[in-house]
Amino acid sequence: MNINKEYLTKEKFEDLQKELHGLQTITRKKVAEQLEYAKGLGDLSENAEYQEAREDQAKLEARISQLEALLKEAEIVSHRKGDVVEVGSTVEIKKKGEKETMQYQIVGSEEADFMAKKMSLHSPLGSALLGKKKDDEFEFTTPKGKACYVVVSVK
Repeated sequence: MNINKEYLTKEKFEDLQKELHGLQTITRKKVAEQLEYAKGLGDLSENAEYQEAREDQAKLEARISQLEALLKEAEIVSHRKGDVVEVGSTVEIKKKGEKETMQYQIVGSEEADFMAKKMSLHSPLGSALLGKKKDDEFEFTTPKGKACYVVVSVK
């Protein structure tokens, strides 16, 4: 597994394809209409609406480029049942010496969402978990120092 590569689930890949399509068709057209309207308001050097429309256009084109590159290079992962933590795995861990467990799915950075319990493989915890098995102990550095955890299960 190449840690520098972007990994996406099939669902996230499809969501990003839909977003890209919407940006290229609907949003791009709306921004172009806003730009034309703003041009019609006169002096472009002091036209705030024109400047705002240009900024919107630049942001839109940047996001389209980002999505195109991401979708072109991303590897779609489908988790295979196994006992080793990899991208797509759902891992249950607990802090060493405590009883409370936490469960996370290891995902690529584009999908990471801490509130949804989706941990980026690039995060300190995510990267420390890669390659671990049930009952493995591991540690990683947090802002408060080193943290020691145990893998309870891998799904």
